[in-house]
Amino acid sequence: MHLAYPAVLSALLFCTGLYGVLARRNAILVLMSVELMLNAVNLNLVAFDVWLSKTAEETLHSGQALTLFTIAIAAAEIGIGLAIVLAVHRNRGTSDVDKLRDTAERHDPDGDDTDGPHHDALTAEETEKAEATA
Repeated sequence: MHLAYPAVLSALLFCTGLYGVLARRNAILVLMSVELMLNAVNLNLVAFDVWLSKTAEETLHSGQALTLFTIAIAAAEIGIGLAIVLAVHRNRGTSDVDKLRDTAERHDPDGDDTDGPHHDALTAEETEKAEATA
């Protein structure tokens, strides 16, 4: 088998993943595109490992070992990425990447932040002071 076949397939997979990262707005689809790019890298690592082992009589198989590390890192990346997307979706109500540029909490323009996640209830002393001044 020629090295060109898996290299061309890997380049097509990588370009498809790159297009998905640049063009998609949904965070889950962006994560899937990153996984597609990582799988293209894995295909290249294994293909070059097989090609080098035929020509150089190498028995170390370092490309396959690096592929296992890449798969483990990709699994951790997807787990953490999905947890972040879920937390952002619960907090903001959307997973649209364009709407998530600002990381600050949203506040009401009136200054009344009653439905935010960091709303503190008035203590009994503050309530008495407010009633006394009113």
